[in-house]
Amino acid sequence: MNLRDHIRDVPNFPKEGIVYFDITPLLANPGAFQYTIDMMAERFSDYKADKIAAAEARGFIFGAPLAYKLGIGFVPIRKPGKLPYETISVNYDLEYGTDCLSMHIDAVGKDENVLLIDDVLATGGTAQGMVKLVEKAGGIVSGIGFLVELGFLDGKSKLNGIPSSHLLQL
Repeated sequence: MNLRDHIRDVPNFPKEGIVYFDITPLLANPGAFQYTIDMMAERFSDYKADKIAAAEARGFIFGAPLAYKLGIGFVPIRKPGKLPYETISVNYDLEYGTDCLSMHIDAVGKDENVLLIDDVLATGGTAQGMVKLVEKAGGIVSGIGFLVELGFLDGKSKLNGIPSSHLLQL
């Protein structure tokens, strides 16, 4: 199956000059979505993780079913003020601004191996923020998996050598 056929390009979103890769057609197609999760499980299972952590909102879409399929825990990484318990936070840069990520303080144990999952690797800011957050909690990032890597933006250079993989490169 060609996953690219299920991803729509939306020019000038969220601002002028940015091409947004819309995954909602992929999600709407049960076969394409199931294939994506199956391929992620196959590709990313070698990272030997105890948990998967993913950032809202689109990372959740892939991270939670992948954690279920791999039989491991899932950790939601959210915007500040969205989690009900004590949190830790980090600020990070995006291709079009800055943001902050938060996680429950007890979501990742010391020396626990965590696989990070997100939909797109663009400039690497969100992934770098997730890495900092897991490490701040005492966890170890065993790998990072993406649906799509935008290779022309060189986001992989911000991953500090952490193993990463993707299903599709644009």
